[in-house]
Amino acid sequence: MGDGEITQLLVRARGGEPALIGAVFEALYPELRRLANARMSGRESTFTPTTLVHELYLRISQGAPLSLADRQHFFAASARAMRWILVEHVRQRATAKRGGEHVMVSLDDAIPGAPPLPTDVLALDQGLDALEAISPQRRQIVELRWFAGLEFAEIARVLECSERTVYREWERARAFLQAMLEEDGDGA
Repeated sequence: MGDGEITQLLVRARGGEPALIGAVFEALYPELRRLANARMSGRESTFTPTTLVHELYLRISQGAPLSLADRQHFFAASARAMRWILVEHVRQRATAKRGGEHVMVSLDDAIPGAPPLPTDVLALDQGLDALEAISPQRRQIVELRWFAGLEFAEIARVLECSERTVYREWERARAFLQAMLEEDGDGA
């Protein structure tokens, strides 16, 4: 299904046919599954990428209809929801058993030959909250890049700014988060 068809379904869902969000989700399921798989990296045995995507569907399809404009907007909303789902899961596990394992994630941008910087979802969430206080745009860029897997050009379209601005802000946000995580002792 093409971007135009996705946009039409989202417009119709906004206009009073909320069941069509399921059709959008079904069309984009393989991409969402691939993104969840890349974000989970097989490190969390009790919470799989499939579980993450299914939980995302439940949250998107229930409640008030979302006002989503197009494919990129759908992925932006999905990125934020994935973040909340992962954070909530980690918090529940930590509450259920003190010192429970944390889901490990990587802040590197898949640079060949560079070792990933492992961190846990709670530390990343705290870092994103701190980043929000400094620059909401940088927080949004990190969510769109890391959680939604959008390319810089796609993020630029979503945020209505230049690709160069997105890349510059991504680098600043990434440096801030890595410094914060290393300072807390959660980084490499």
